[in-house]
Amino acid sequence: MKKIATLLIICALAVLIIPSAVVLPFSGQSKEQVQDIAASPVSRSTESQTVARPPAITVSVVRSETKHTERIVLDDYLIGVVGSEMPPKFRLEALKAQALAARTYIMARIMENPEAKVSDTVANQVYHSTAELKRLWGKDYAWKIKKVKQAVSDTENQVITYQGKLISPVFFSTANGRTENAKDYWSGDVPYLKSVASPWDQLSPKFHNEKKLSVAEVEQALGVSLGKRSAGKTLEKTETGRVARYQIGGKTFTGRQIREKLRLSSTDFTLKRKGNTVTARTVGSGHGVGMSQYGAEGMAREGKKADQIVTYYYPGTRISKMTIRPNEALVRK
Repeated sequence: MKKIATLLIICALAVLIIPSAVVLPFSGQSKEQVQDIAASPVSRSTESQTVARPPAITVSVVRSETKHTERIVLDDYLIGVVGSEMPPKFRLEALKAQALAARTYIMARIMENPEAKVSDTVANQVYHSTAELKRLWGKDYAWKIKKVKQAVSDTENQVITYQGKLISPVFFSTANGRTENAKDYWSGDVPYLKSVASPWDQLSPKFHNEKKLSVAEVEQALGVSLGKRSAGKTLEKTETGRVARYQIGGKTFTGRQIREKLRLSSTDFTLKRKGNTVTARTVGSGHGVGMSQYGAEGMAREGKKADQIVTYYYPGTRISKMTIRPNEALVRK
């Protein structure tokens, strides 16, 4: 079955090269454009044709605890990802938006290399099996898994595309009021990863955060000496109010470097010092690029549908539907 599925995917999808890393998709190197995936926009008024079901696509997941690789049927994998990456209490349309992002990401990996493996951590997409989710959710398992399964089922075979190519669907928890431009966090500019307003995030419990560090911890993490009073200063901000450049201990860092080295919630931060304690106050949670999960929930509360959420946070994109038939390539619906 593994060989059949692999041959099917290779024959069906040909050689499609796209950015593959959700966490660090922009290395500054040029990316080859994907081939036309023969996917057309989804129309709510168009009924899907009935086709023979091909062998199931599987995902090779390296389990972080056991270090073993498990081959998981695509839909089961997506259920485990959506249930792990977004709170199931969120509105169904927000969960569906998350399912679209998750499917787009993993299909891109499979198209690039059918034998590629992914982790079950934030290095790729967080994944838990249904048995693990049952333990994590306890008495709430029944209603949560039903909702997550519906989000995956309702978006079956749907992916996010930009000019006919699968996108790199980065997402994060909570914006500071606007999402960040990709070029201001990573090194490359991406047309569908542009800043948009995200006012719904103010209702997120992660909108404001505070973290206290000792001076010694800051010095060790950054490789600097702070002296008796200094906690550094912001030299430049991005257009969304996040820190672009920060000077501390005689060195200059990017906001991203400070965030990652001090393990702060976001790059919208201020550092204040009192004695031997440095207090970091942040607004938002995550890198800020792409789809805000709490923003998606806010839009869903206002009655927006999953496709509206996705195309808002990834400007210029559309929802496309891919269909794989036995011994055939992806075909138009």
